[in-house]
Amino acid sequence: MLGPLAAYDAEGTELRLGGPRQRAVLARLLVARRQVVPLPRLVADLWDGLALPGDPEGAVRTFVAALRRVLEPGRRPRTAAKVLVTEGPGYALRAAVEDVDAWRFERAARAEEGAPALVETLEGALALWRGPAYADVATAP
Repeated sequence: MLGPLAAYDAEGTELRLGGPRQRAVLARLLVARRQVVPLPRLVADLWDGLALPGDPEGAVRTFVAALRRVLEPGRRPRTAAKVLVTEGPGYALRAAVEDVDAWRFERAARAEEGAPALVETLEGALALWRGPAYADVATAP
């Protein structure tokens, strides 16, 4: 999030997140901070003021399915997702705090350690920045 939107596997290889709308879905779910975003809210946020496709809900479901294949490549068909989950009327990204740079930054910035350790913690937090936040989806509503 702290720069162009990127995701990496356990070995550090960058994952292919897809096109702009698919990346916007991921960004929107990251902004929700593990909370469920109802499908109608996702549609409204992704096409804010723009012409809707013929089946916007179907388009979001397609983006979510593609993101799931990228984020959980070993997940077997018809098994429950653990990262990008369906819950009630929408979707949530259940990433761990340590897996999202912006969340790690916030946690480090709130650290209540002594001054020398705090400076080191904040320097590490600042090193997480790779450019403007959400750089590649900055023009998305």
